[in-house]
Amino acid sequence: MSLLPERFYLDSFFNDFLDEKTTAMKCDIYEKDNNYHVEMDIPGFNKEDISIDLNEGYLTVEATKGEDKEEKDKNYIRRERSYGKIKRQFYVGNVDVDNTKAEFHNGTLKIVIPKITEKETKKLINID
Repeated sequence: MSLLPERFYLDSFFNDFLDEKTTAMKCDIYEKDNNYHVEMDIPGFNKEDISIDLNEGYLTVEATKGEDKEEKDKNYIRRERSYGKIKRQFYVGNVDVDNTKAEFHNGTLKIVIPKITEKETKKLINID
């Protein structure tokens, strides 16, 4: 038991930067077989609610959920399920956009992004 408030020390300083929208899309990004793999948890959304965009080296994942209009006659005691838009963006660099694949199953989005192997443009020139 601590008598000091949780936010007293700097170790919890960064908690202010992690809002609910960011923590709702937790992800793992790893590299395997010359591909980037992104595994992202997006619970409570359907496949139709999610859009994935690769533009100029940036991967953007956005999920939108609208509020049910038919629930106006309910008198909520507590309402924790949120509606709206959540978004994450990552820089992946020069990748093969045409062969990028994604699948969504049981609240987990999996994206496989093939890397483009860059040709060596640096050349050592000998002096005569």
